[in-house]
Amino acid sequence: MGYTTFMDLQLNSIIDNRDIEGPGRLASVNPAIEEEIASVSLLDRNGALLALEAADRAFSSWAATSVRERRRVLARWLEIMVSEEEELATLVSIENGKPVNEARLVDVAPGCATLSWWEANLERLLEGRRAVPDQLMFAHWKSGYRFDPLGVLSVITPWNYPVGIPMWELVPALAAGNTVVFKPASATILIGLRLAEMARRAGMPPGVLNAVALPGSASDVLLDDPRVAKVLFTGSVEIGRHVARRCAERIIPVQLELGGNDAAVVAADADIERTARGLVWGAFMNTGQSCASVERVFVERPAYEGLLDRITELTKGLKVGDPAQPDTDIGPMTTAEQREEVERQVEAALQQGARTQCGGKRIDGPGFYYPPTVLVDVSDEMEIMQEETFGPVMPIVPVEDIDEGIRRANASRFGLTASGWTQCTRKADRFQRELNAGAVTINEHGLTVCGEANACWGGVGESGIGRAHGEFGLHEVVNIKYVAQGPGNRNGEPWHYPYDEDLGRFLGAALPLLYQKGLRRYRGLGELLTTRHFRKRVRKSSLIRRIRQFF
Repeated sequence: MGYTTFMDLQLNSIIDNRDIEGPGRLASVNPAIEEEIASVSLLDRNGALLALEAADRAFSSWAATSVRERRRVLARWLEIMVSEEEELATLVSIENGKPVNEARLVDVAPGCATLSWWEANLERLLEGRRAVPDQLMFAHWKSGYRFDPLGVLSVITPWNYPVGIPMWELVPALAAGNTVVFKPASATILIGLRLAEMARRAGMPPGVLNAVALPGSASDVLLDDPRVAKVLFTGSVEIGRHVARRCAERIIPVQLELGGNDAAVVAADADIERTARGLVWGAFMNTGQSCASVERVFVERPAYEGLLDRITELTKGLKVGDPAQPDTDIGPMTTAEQREEVERQVEAALQQGARTQCGGKRIDGPGFYYPPTVLVDVSDEMEIMQEETFGPVMPIVPVEDIDEGIRRANASRFGLTASGWTQCTRKADRFQRELNAGAVTINEHGLTVCGEANACWGGVGESGIGRAHGEFGLHEVVNIKYVAQGPGNRNGEPWHYPYDEDLGRFLGAALPLLYQKGLRRYRGLGELLTTRHFRKRVRKSSLIRRIRQFF
């Protein structure tokens, strides 16, 4: 079934702003009906090398482009995305399976927010920062920090948020002056190519953003090529390990956003209605295909029965069906393989004694549908509590107190996000302090962090390395360069050769003055003033400006 009758689809890779065909074909499939949307031209390794060559060639000129010009491109890209948001959300719904309203909410809106925030803040973020030397012997130097682009970046993104995640990675990388080879996930290749096509129309210069439709078997070139300065990867832990190993071979940096097994800890005083609604959305939004989905819920026993009943009631009321319909809550899963993994984990838990409150069985008919599922009588030893499920499953466990809830929440090799649910300020502070994750939210789950362009995003443990979003995300895509400039006077600096007795006298008097406390620091001041090094090589005007440091 074709969709080109009502939607322009980008079916070729974009390299050097040109449409490039490859030797292979990739079928994009609608997960709601299991029919082909379109056939995309697939590159091979040679095509990827062509993209890397284009990015390398474009780097010097793009890095030298003014921040104002880069902002102009971002602003135009945002204008295009907003004007075409309905069509983009529809494409996300067709290829990824999200309900169309959800596609707008959690994919298109964050993409727009990212462009808007970087366009508004880019000059401030990239402006060099002055640093006053703490060391008094350097007081006459001018020093500070520059934020320079790294070079060619490989950006490899997954299929679960095919607009939001690429934009979080691409926009700061490009805004900072890097050039990019972008590999979207095969399952949502049309969406990834559409983003690059929008950037091309926005005025992105040739070679700056290159989008490649590339099979996994040919993707290692994006890790191994010596022109790649850094790799930004979002995906599974297994593939993330492979990426990290390849980058380690070349000793280049890598940013990894990997899996999650996110926990929610609910205090007895939590508002039942607010908590139930927040957890149901946090667990089942995007059919649970989020690295930050709620995958484990620990509830203090006094609140357990009431919360479980309300969560079950809300879950049973969710409408599963055609993602094109505005009143659909849950669409299909994006791939058949992921649905099979969810089925396997749920069945294993049931065989070990878990019970379903609702869901738990595949929905008959076409489409990769799986119903939202609430599990009880689960134990921490079950795979569904240990591994990332990446599907619409919420296990709920009673605990005796918050201590037990936090301890069990932290007993995971993952640590992407976590949430605490309480009406008590003291308990909220404790959740924020003690839950071990890259982001902790109170009375909502961490998925909301994704929509805030100024919030950093990343995990601890096997959830990844590095941070995306906002100012801390900028630090991942630039060389934070310390720069210092001396006066260039012909007398040289106090530490320059030759070493002699006078230098020994100078240092013997200077070190106490610089670092000793109390009146003893001044005991060698007279000796210092008589040394040749002080008379000829120390700028007295700089010391006078910093005179307070001596008292």
